[in-house]
Amino acid sequence: MAIAMAVLFAFLAVGLMIAASRKPEFAGHPKGLYMLFFAEMWERFSYYGMRAILIFYLTQHWLFSDGKSNLIYGAYTSLVYITPVLGGYLADRYLGQRKAVLFGGLLLAAGHSLMAVEGTGGQSDPTINVFWAALAFIIVGSGFLKANISVMVGQLYNLTDTRRDAAYTIFYMGINVGAAMGTILVAYLGQTLGWGYGFGLAGIGMLAGLIVFALGKGSLRGAGEAPAPLARGKELALYGIGIASVAVIWALVQYQDVIQGLLVVSGVALLAYVLFESFKLEKEPRERMFAILFLISLNPVFWGLFEQAGGSMNLFTDEFVDRGGVPAGIFQSINPIYIILFAPIFAALWQWLGKRGLEPSAPAKFGIALLQMGAANLVLVFGAQAWGIEAMTPVFLVFAYYLLATTAELCLSPVGLSAMNRLAPKFLASLIMGAWFYMTAVGNFVAGKIGEATGGHDGQMTKTGLLDIYELFGWIAIGIGVAVVLFSPVVKKWMHLDTLRDDGDRAVDTLAEPDAAVPPRLATF
Repeated sequence: MAIAMAVLFAFLAVGLMIAASRKPEFAGHPKGLYMLFFAEMWERFSYYGMRAILIFYLTQHWLFSDGKSNLIYGAYTSLVYITPVLGGYLADRYLGQRKAVLFGGLLLAAGHSLMAVEGTGGQSDPTINVFWAALAFIIVGSGFLKANISVMVGQLYNLTDTRRDAAYTIFYMGINVGAAMGTILVAYLGQTLGWGYGFGLAGIGMLAGLIVFALGKGSLRGAGEAPAPLARGKELALYGIGIASVAVIWALVQYQDVIQGLLVVSGVALLAYVLFESFKLEKEPRERMFAILFLISLNPVFWGLFEQAGGSMNLFTDEFVDRGGVPAGIFQSINPIYIILFAPIFAALWQWLGKRGLEPSAPAKFGIALLQMGAANLVLVFGAQAWGIEAMTPVFLVFAYYLLATTAELCLSPVGLSAMNRLAPKFLASLIMGAWFYMTAVGNFVAGKIGEATGGHDGQMTKTGLLDIYELFGWIAIGIGVAVVLFSPVVKKWMHLDTLRDDGDRAVDTLAEPDAAVPPRLATF
């Protein structure tokens, strides 16, 4: 633990040193990228640390059944990915991404602090209302932070800059450094010393992220500023909307069936709006919007399977895996550790293939991701069955599952972030990023429903029940993946990459001197 904490604070020191440097670039990228890297690293430390033990907190402290806990977990994570639509819209039109991120960070810090309030446990304990409030603060805070900090990464580069995919992969690596350390530390404290210790540490991590972001403002060179000066009263009113949203989410997160209806209605409305805006555009940008819609439509399938990690897979590891006494939540660190190891390899691979004209297109990468996610399920299923249903599953199968899930994630998530930012029209940049996260939200709710199904009729998970569900959806993912790979050449044509150009609003000039003037409004891609 001491080593892990030392590593995290070493990252904090490095971030502040880069911010103090007067050179505009560091290691071949704008130094603003590294500020966003470190801020997001700490935010993910808190989020994924809490996520690692949330399912156990629900089953062991609040005494929900396995099936109900999976559904609550899926509802919570889906709302985390819905609220970026609101946060992205307010940032695009009024606040700018930088202020939206700061406000979101404050809400997240409050939410993670409230998670440390345990009460006596059980669903009859009135303190459970504080728990719902904590989830609400985290959900709304994520809405203001997630989409907007990702958009700011894109603002640092020109549209045609070949470093863009590599930049998003580096950024994604920062996410997973925080996720790995947060998972290990928060899970260890939460499952050994007490829930309050783990959740309290997550809150400290969020505060560290806010400090890095606030002190690194200068390195962003104007990225994320408001589109126009905003009256103080109007700005405070927008923050008021955010606070009011917390109250709405507090009620909503307790009723998962309502969330399901909300996802259907608002999802259709959002996609209809994006499609409506598409038909206002000329042929090439319109077809780019079609490509965006195709890519985001694959999110529910992929994330519905991938997000079993914090729910049913976490419970499976706890109950049916020979883990040698290691707290089950710590196994959630396998995925981010794999990301740290493989992200630089994938970033270099895409650049190497790109220079030779061999890089798979974004839609082809999505198809490959689905194939690998399906394979992850089947490897776990067939391995556990071969070892014996009655026997404890060997831990190497858990590592194999997360290896395939991680390589799948690297083919989809950073590539998707880059594609949304690159293909979206400037005036819809944050909204499109919000739509990306929205369809990820649908995937998280699907994950909750799949996890609920693993609980069977009585709500308690069985090994056979989980393996049957995993096998079914493994084959579904493989079938869809094959179809996507075959259709990918058509989607690639819709992207019109050969005619993609920067417009009049230039991106950040990364070669300018540190004190050079920066335009008040920067390109959002």
